[in-house]
Amino acid sequence: MSAALTAQAAATDTFDAIVIGAGMSGLYQLIRLRELGLRTRVLEAGTGVGGTWYWNRYPGCRFDSESYSYGYSFDPDLLKEWNWTEHFAPQPETERYLNLVADKYDLRRDIAFGARVTAATWDDADGSWTVEMEDGSRHRARFLVTAIGVLSTPTMPTFPGIEDFRGQSFHTGRWPKQAVDFAGKRVAVIGTGASGVQTIQEVAKTAAQLTVFQRTPNWCAPLHNGKISAEEMAEIRTRYDEIFRRCQETISCFLHTPDPRNTFDVGAEEREAFLETLYAGRGFGIWVGNFKDMLTNRAANDEVSRFVAKKIRERVKDPRIAEMLIPKNHGFGTRRVPLETRYYEVYNQPNVTLVDSKAAPIERITPTGLRTTEAEYAFDIIVYATGFDALRGAFDRIEFRGRDGVTLKEKWQDGATSLVGMMQDGFPNLFTLLGPHTALGNIPRSIEFNVDWVTDLLRHMQRHGLARAEATPGAVARWMDHVMETARGQLALEVDSWMTGVNINVAGRQQRIVARYMGTAPAYRAWATGIAERGYDGVALR
Repeated sequence: MSAALTAQAAATDTFDAIVIGAGMSGLYQLIRLRELGLRTRVLEAGTGVGGTWYWNRYPGCRFDSESYSYGYSFDPDLLKEWNWTEHFAPQPETERYLNLVADKYDLRRDIAFGARVTAATWDDADGSWTVEMEDGSRHRARFLVTAIGVLSTPTMPTFPGIEDFRGQSFHTGRWPKQAVDFAGKRVAVIGTGASGVQTIQEVAKTAAQLTVFQRTPNWCAPLHNGKISAEEMAEIRTRYDEIFRRCQETISCFLHTPDPRNTFDVGAEEREAFLETLYAGRGFGIWVGNFKDMLTNRAANDEVSRFVAKKIRERVKDPRIAEMLIPKNHGFGTRRVPLETRYYEVYNQPNVTLVDSKAAPIERITPTGLRTTEAEYAFDIIVYATGFDALRGAFDRIEFRGRDGVTLKEKWQDGATSLVGMMQDGFPNLFTLLGPHTALGNIPRSIEFNVDWVTDLLRHMQRHGLARAEATPGAVARWMDHVMETARGQLALEVDSWMTGVNINVAGRQQRIVARYMGTAPAYRAWATGIAERGYDGVALR
């Protein structure tokens, strides 16, 4: 059997388990399924491993979690072997890391590359899933695991004329493997979310003219990245147990967690000094390490928003541009906070122009550039940093059909449901890693917990001669009640974002919902672990 299988080569094969996706979730799940002795095939649409870190290779793409808190924690030998070179690793380094993992554990022999899944159908009589591929081939397995990611389905804007553009154009989430040269070019970047911010910082260094089209400004905070010396890496390696223990204790598995004080427990001078310290610190400290009421108390949130707005005004020379970059429709941290490196200073450069595309909407893409309601622009390159159909998008692209022929899309027509984000009533033996209402945050920490939970359930089934596992409707209802309860009082629910399920470029994604688990990671793990400790209470096993 070749190291890299094609989908067609395995067209008639039957497996114990199929995993969709060879990103961080899929690779780790394959390792764990092998430990159970299950004959497993991973189906990967790309030509290599890495998932997010395979597809997103746009300029400036990197972690916003500290590197040493992001990698896998399950193997001490892997921790000893790998050296991170930066506190927040760039995409090429992370892709190399995941390729090392694939090599170290000889994972490619069980992965079919170029294998895009279009449908998966449950056969109740046979107790198995049939998975259909884009090339027409089929695979069967008793267990089906989705490792398809939270932010893996890019969305293009709905402007007319996109296909007419004669220059180069790219979506950040589907960047080409070959380098794109911006030197001396007229470049448009549409979008100022996390990927847009990272791209803009890099493109501005060489483009003759960069025009940024911003619909909604985001609150950004400094990344404060830096190189990791050999000596520092050696010291970090001695603290891995402490680092991963800290990740288990914090609310979202980052190295940062909320300050125990409320915003107005301290005086104005002390409060300002605390915010200055956070702003000067690395990573997400100013978002998830701020005063504990910052995301639930409007007055407290206003204080932090005022502070960050002051920083933007200090960093951007033109007051008019500074005001354009300061959000007016949401408070700091109520949407995902992009981390930046001299992003605001980019707008002080003579080769950079900021266009308010809410005031002057883009009407269409033209053969030579684009046209807004106020002007026409000529470009050599257009970059669409227009984000993803988050959380549900990857599921909607595959027709999952469960018991009685019901599709997952039909099941979720009024909003996604789950049991701890990993199971769904009506869909036996389907396990959704990082599915709806899983605890998100520092994603690999969630991945390892989810994979281990699914693996432990399958091990329990092996030991007791069980063939099917399905969430009960009652357990799903109880979990969803808990999800709604934890969301109550969160300011983020008042804001349109992917975290509340809103995407103007996707039909049916215009209404705010509770799209993710908004409780703490320890609370999430306690609920899921409790199910297992009670003999998988809420899971119908037979």
